[in-house]
Amino acid sequence: MTSIANRIATLFRTKANTALDRAEDPREVLDHSYEQQLQMLQRVRRGVADVATSRKRVELQVTQLQQATQKLRTQAQQALAAGREDLAREALTRHTGVAAQITDLEGQLTSLQEQEEKLTLAAQRLETRVDAFRTRKETIKASYTAAEAQTRITEAVTGIGEEMGDVGLAMQRAQDKTEQLQARAGALDELIASGALEDATLPAGRDAIQAELDRVSGGGEVEAELARMKAQLPASSAPPAVEGPAASKDQPDREATS
Repeated sequence: MTSIANRIATLFRTKANTALDRAEDPREVLDHSYEQQLQMLQRVRRGVADVATSRKRVELQVTQLQQATQKLRTQAQQALAAGREDLAREALTRHTGVAAQITDLEGQLTSLQEQEEKLTLAAQRLETRVDAFRTRKETIKASYTAAEAQTRITEAVTGIGEEMGDVGLAMQRAQDKTEQLQARAGALDELIASGALEDATLPAGRDAIQAELDRVSGGGEVEAELARMKAQLPASSAPPAVEGPAASKDQPDREATS
């Protein structure tokens, strides 16, 4: 059961990958990857800005604490000069605490500076890679577009494309149907001319009259053609004239007269 399920899952993934491959446009994939890299670069730059902001804040705190230590030292000296050793001792105690804070902040400042330098370097490298990817992306997109156009033109010229193949089949079907209709029309005309079929658009009795007229006109054309052929024959080869009944009747009369 598990084997069948695995085979079904494999077949499903294969079909899905095939469908995705057909629907996938490499140019869209490249643009999406470029957008992701730009977003990543933007996050790195934002990280650099955040670290730089934190560094500036720590530097400001260190500066303020350094000013506080100087003020406390001055106050301790003034208190000692005034005979207030207790105040001088308190000022120096606070001075020691502030100095410890300065030391701690300076350590944080050093760490922030290192992070900022690393992020800045990473941002520069990533920016270089993104720019290179963008150039490569545009080159690949242009090549793909050119290849796609060339393929479509070749398919259109050779007729092997799906759309052109459908057009060719449609044209062939239309031509075949036209030839069938022409053959049917011709056959019907021949049947009507021979009298096997009647023309329903003509009045009743019209067919017989028209057929007789066609026969008479056809006979006249035959006689006229025969006369033209006789006229073209030499006189010696002309066939003897056929005497009619009138000529046979007049012959004895002429003999009796003579």
